[in-house]
Amino acid sequence: MTQKALFLDRDGVINHEIGYLHRAEDVRFVDGIFSLGRTAQSLGYKLIVVTNQSGIARGFYTPADFETLMHWMSAQFAKEGVTLDAVYHCPYHPEHGIGEYKREHEDRKPSPGMLLRAARDLALDLTQSLLIGDRCSDIAAANTAGLRQAFLIAGTEPAPCPGSHLPIRTLAEAEAWLKANG
Repeated sequence: MTQKALFLDRDGVINHEIGYLHRAEDVRFVDGIFSLGRTAQSLGYKLIVVTNQSGIARGFYTPADFETLMHWMSAQFAKEGVTLDAVYHCPYHPEHGIGEYKREHEDRKPSPGMLLRAARDLALDLTQSLLIGDRCSDIAAANTAGLRQAFLIAGTEPAPCPGSHLPIRTLAEAEAWLKANG
């Protein structure tokens, strides 16, 4: 049996965007993220983080720093009764990367690599899966991967994004959509 997923971008969706977040003490969770997670899981969705992490490419923090932070964030979710089923990240940047991290990669959004890899790893049905992001690159990845629905949180992008998506202002709006549409 295939499984459906709710893909979540990290910065700007799970936590407030501060620029190159890599320390637990700097995390401020976005209002509604834990309630959204509980609702999605009650409806049978796997929760999967998909995040570009150019801070690794730029040398601002290490892969180990990222893993430590995500372990801490997963523990915070668990305290709220929510399981993060998987975390996928892309540490590469084609222009600002240093050394081995300076390159294009199929996982870097707007490419759908992380979504496709998660589908293979976890037997996901992408046509029944959703994504919440805050950038046009998130929407492009969702559309290319053939997801059922993509949501764009307002406020990050200065202009409208192309592609199929529902604009939202809060995570509560996505949660209401989930309750109404499964």
